[in-house]
Parts: sequence; C-alpha cells; structure tokens
Amino acid sequence: MTEGALQIPDFLTATLGFAVYLIGAEINARVPMLRQFNIPEPVTGGLLASLVVLALYLGFDLELTFGLATRDFLLLVFFAGIGLNARLSDLIAGGKPLLILLVLTLATILAQNVIGAIGAVLFGYPAQAGVLFGSAALIGGHGTAIAWAPAVEDVTGLAGATELGVAVATLGLVLAALVGGPIARLLVEGRSLAPDRPDEVNTIGLPDASDDRLSSIDHITIMRVLLHLNVAIVLGYMLSEVISAAGLKLPVFVPCLIMGIVIANVRTVLAPKAPPVSRTPSLALISEFSLGAFLAMSLMSLQLWTIAELGLAIAVIMTAQTLFAVAFVIWVLFPVMGGNYRAAVLSAGFGGFALGATPTAIANMTAVTKRYGPSPIAFIVLPLVSAFFVDIANAIVIQTIVNF
Repeated sequence: MTEGALQIPDFLTATLGFAVYLIGAEINARVPMLRQFNIPEPVTGGLLASLVVLALYLGFDLELTFGLATRDFLLLVFFAGIGLNARLSDLIAGGKPLLILLVLTLATILAQNVIGAIGAVLFGYPAQAGVLFGSAALIGGHGTAIAWAPAVEDVTGLAGATELGVAVATLGLVLAALVGGPIARLLVEGRSLAPDRPDEVNTIGLPDASDDRLSSIDHITIMRVLLHLNVAIVLGYMLSEVISAAGLKLPVFVPCLIMGIVIANVRTVLAPKAPPVSRTPSLALISEFSLGAFLAMSLMSLQLWTIAELGLAIAVIMTAQTLFAVAFVIWVLFPVMGGNYRAAVLSAGFGGFALGATPTAIANMTAVTKRYGPSPIAFIVLPLVSAFFVDIANAIVIQTIVNF
C-alpha cells in the first residue's frame, strides 16, 4: 500500500491478465451475442475486470495500480510478429491502400479536433483543450494525451489538463473495443463479403472452425517462431538506439516491426527452402496470445473513475466523436477502400484505431478474421499507418491548434 493505492507487482499483473483473458473467453463462449458482434475475448474479460477495479475504488476507496512491464514486452512480441508476416509482395500490393488510408487518417484527425474544440467551448473549456477531447486522446491514445496536456495547460491555464486527456483516452479505448466488431458484422454479412484468399492461414489468431493445418503446431515450430521474434526484438532495440541518436522519437515497437519485416524477407531470399515462420499457425497462435494478454492487462488496469469526474461534457463530446467515427468508417472509409472484404476488415480496425489504439484495432480485426476468414494485407497496412504516420501528423495538427 502506498498513499491509499494498492500496487500490484508486474508478475501478479500478468497472472491476473491471463485469468481475465480466460474469463472473457468463457463468457464469450456462453453469450452468443458477443460472438455474433465479434467482441474480442480480452475485451470482454478486461472490461469486466475494470468494473471490479472501479467497484473497489467507489466502495472501499481502494485504488489499484498495476505493474505493466510484461504487458509492454508482449506488445513488442506482437509487433515483431506483424513484421514477420509481412511479405514484400503484400507491401507492394498495399501501397495504394496505404496512401488512401493515410489521407483518411489525416481527415479523421482534423475532424476529431473540430468536434473536440466545439464541444470544449460549449462546456466552458478553452478551445485549445479541444485537442484533449479530440485526436490527442483518441487517435493518439494515453501517451499522446499525457505528452500534450502540459502544453495545453501552459497556453490556456487549464488545471487538470492531464487528467482530462487521460479520462478521454480511457473512455475512447473502451468504445474502440466495442465498435469495431459490430461494424464488421454489418458490412461483411450485410453485403455478403468473403475473403479474396480464403486458403491463407490467419496472420493473427487461429480460425474458430477446425482446420487440418493446425496440426503443424508443435514444440519445434513454436521454438522456431520464438527465436525469430526474439531476434527481431533484439535488433529492434538496436535500431531504436540508432533512431534516437539521430534525433527522432519513435515508440520501440516501430523498430521491432521494421526488423521483423527485414528478417522475414531476407530469410525468404537467403533460405527459400528453410522451414516456414511467416504466416504459420504457430506464429498466429503466439501473436494472438501476445495481443490478447496485452489487451486484457490494458483494459483491466483502466481507471474508470476518472471518466465520471467529467460528467456531462465527456458524455456529450464522446457520443459525438463515436457517431462521427462510425459514420465515417461505414460511409467514407469502407467504399473508398474498395468496398470489399479487406475494406470491411480495415473498417473494423479503423473503428478501434480512431477511438482507441493500434492494439485495440488489431484485436478487432483479429476477431473478425477468425470468424470470416483471413485478410493479410489489412494487418500490414493499418499498423504501418498507425506506426509511422499518425504521431507525426497528429503532432503537427495539435501544435498548430494549441498555438493558434
């Protein structure tokens, strides 16, 4: 106990995260509606756990804080796996969708900040605080909100800017985890869409139905995948040091993603007959475990009581942001991205990405592809946009608004 907060150490946090994941899987198995709307198992369990944490805070004035080092490592494993699944042919094929998604993402950043600024003014906040109701906290997530809150506070004198940004990012993460699956169900089933390459192995997660290819999972294939993931992470840390020395600032998962891509494609050229690692059931299994455990720990550690303190303002503004995101995805992003199955999977991901974070977006897409079939390019395009483009574009827009 420290100052009224019970600190949960990292190892116990990971243990609880695994339990929360399994509880979510059990609930999803018993509640057909959750499966029908493609709600990921870690989302179900994580949100239930966050409600328990909220009840402890409200009922006993007990605040739980969690050590999250294992969670953060699992994020590196996950993105290294995304890189290992990237084939050069898919990167080339994803060029046009990537550029289109970049433009749509920039449009979303601008729209979120317009909605945020209008809402902020209506509820008596400075207009510049709109970025904390907008892209800084939503597309940017907790890290970006915390990073930009002091600048907003300096310019406007708004007390509690950090708490405001964290609260909006928290609610955004919850909403992001809930909207992607229903969007995909509406688009896939409403338009009778099907995968372009149904025989592909899922890049993340194993299919819900039985598949003879799953028999290829054994201790050797698992160890081979773990070795390549670890090498990608080691090289990713080394690349991160080089990038930092050059004066650039990128999250560590980005260099790990890059090195995963390099390893996968160099290996294909130098050892074409070597046992496969990319797009194997073993890599899909490890990727799903890493993502699911990361998301379960992230959601169960949410401090939901920070949302209640903002009352009506956050309810109204976040309702507007959610309605915009859903409408934009269905009526703009989906048709512009081609109106096909891949566009539907990207729509599920973008719904999670626009309101929450990249792992939430990938979890949404994973739940969809496990049910309906694979879409490899979608899992390459969206992380590349979120990893390389968003932080730069978001920073430029936020800086312009804050200094306006």
